[in-house]
Amino acid sequence: MLSDLEIAYKSRLKPITDIALNLGLKKREFHPYGNYMGKVSLSAVDRLKDRKNGKYIVVTSITPTPLGEGKTVISIGLSMALNRIGRKSSVCLRQPSLGPVFGVKGGAAGGGYSQVLPMEDFNLNLTGDIHAVTDAHNLCSAFLDNSIFHGNRCNIDLDSITWKRVMDVSDRSLRRVRTGLGFKDKAFERSSGFDITAASEVMAILSLSENLADLRKRLGKIVLAFDRHGRPVTTEDIKAAGAMAVLLKDAIKPNLIQTIENTPCFVHTGPFGNIAHGNNSIISDRIALKLSDFVVTESGFGADCGGEKFFDIKCRLSGLVPDCAVIVFSVRALKFHSGKHKYSSFQDKKVWMKEDIPAVKKGAENLRRQINNVKLFGIPVAAVVNRFNFDHKKELDFAVKKALEFGADRAVVSDVWAGGSSGGIDLARAVVELAESRNKKFRFLYPLSMPIKKKIKVLSKDVYKAGKVTYTADAERKIGHLTRLGYGNLPVCMAKTHLSLSADPKLKGAPSGFTLPVRDVHASIGAGFLLPLCGKINTMPGLPEHPAGENIDIDSRGKIKGLF
Repeated sequence: MLSDLEIAYKSRLKPITDIALNLGLKKREFHPYGNYMGKVSLSAVDRLKDRKNGKYIVVTSITPTPLGEGKTVISIGLSMALNRIGRKSSVCLRQPSLGPVFGVKGGAAGGGYSQVLPMEDFNLNLTGDIHAVTDAHNLCSAFLDNSIFHGNRCNIDLDSITWKRVMDVSDRSLRRVRTGLGFKDKAFERSSGFDITAASEVMAILSLSENLADLRKRLGKIVLAFDRHGRPVTTEDIKAAGAMAVLLKDAIKPNLIQTIENTPCFVHTGPFGNIAHGNNSIISDRIALKLSDFVVTESGFGADCGGEKFFDIKCRLSGLVPDCAVIVFSVRALKFHSGKHKYSSFQDKKVWMKEDIPAVKKGAENLRRQINNVKLFGIPVAAVVNRFNFDHKKELDFAVKKALEFGADRAVVSDVWAGGSSGGIDLARAVVELAESRNKKFRFLYPLSMPIKKKIKVLSKDVYKAGKVTYTADAERKIGHLTRLGYGNLPVCMAKTHLSLSADPKLKGAPSGFTLPVRDVHASIGAGFLLPLCGKINTMPGLPEHPAGENIDIDSRGKIKGLF
């Protein structure tokens, strides 16, 4: 089997303008960036607003392993397979952060014969949206410090500042820094730090904005700090919001590329699912839904992370209701969640290749929980096993059987990695059947009027199965303060590890009765949610001992190697 990059280089791309026009966009609504990428004008939203939406399919997963289980592969392959059976389809993805690309996970363009192309541009800078978010965020940081330097006209309490700086690579050494050094007046020194760009509230705002006016309005609502009377200080107060919006004027336009089989792919925004809300933009979904019979959109990490946030945050803000959910899992992941193997030994392929039905059975309890988590929202579920070439038939059959026992409406094996769209026919037919059925009673898990701590309790009890929730004194104080300011009616966006249903990445499988520790609560008022930080979750990841970037290089002809 060729490598992902080798397959990508051998694939035949169509001019991206042809993809756009065949999809139904007007020439004036599409702006090419070279031959194979382009941006879609927001004028398309207005032109298409009265057209009926296609079916809306969200792809989520069980609790992932550090190796990833192929959620993007399935999303891309499903969209291609829907086209193969005669249903006009598009796929909507997030743009990868350079942190994972050069860190643990590598690229996020899918793999094998289920990729989006050009995969090297997709995984790297694309059209520069992430850099625009980084610039807008850091411009605000500079304006904030400048406001303090020139007399602190907003009377900011320096100890209350929550706005950091961002960059789009993983660098744990920048989690905590000291700014303002070198001035004679020590009053300007303060503790701060860096987040990764995917965790920036600016990224979340870009993803959730309806149009340019809404983007500008949301940017102005960002709370940076509080004054000495406890009142919020916003980007509007320091006069930064307008300039930030200018830097994002092109980034708000969705990007269009194509799959390996020339299916349209919208790529827009990249918030992490364990830190932020973990979904691509509302704008790209809306455009795709007007132009397609079926739209496949992917949420970050497991159903307890990006999946729950897709339903409770993205759907609530967009008004869009999904017709079907797909839960991706692998036999490899079930073995991992059995607790039988540590990650270090699990990296040995011999562990994956050995048939082990008892381990699959024990690890399947995580699948049971994640199927139930989607069912909480009243959406039909198709469970799909992402087949690896070392899987055993008995294990695959057993996994499908367990998924049906656990409440999945349909369960199939997918082989889109090796077979492209032809390997996803069974999944496509199952999704069409479920999406066109009337077996849907969509609901949110909590009303917005519910107090902050009760919303957290609903998620911790019903989704994570925690026994209790604890709060630090700082978290308690902030919840009280935010409630008094009138922010208590916002949804909550839980920031926790994606590697466990709990806040402890070491707890695999289906833990229950544990304590969920909430150590802090951030106010993302521009994005429109509150962000409880649970356990040791970091908003600036670190690199592993041997980052993926060690293997990435370029030859004298400009050909990239080592990217996967």
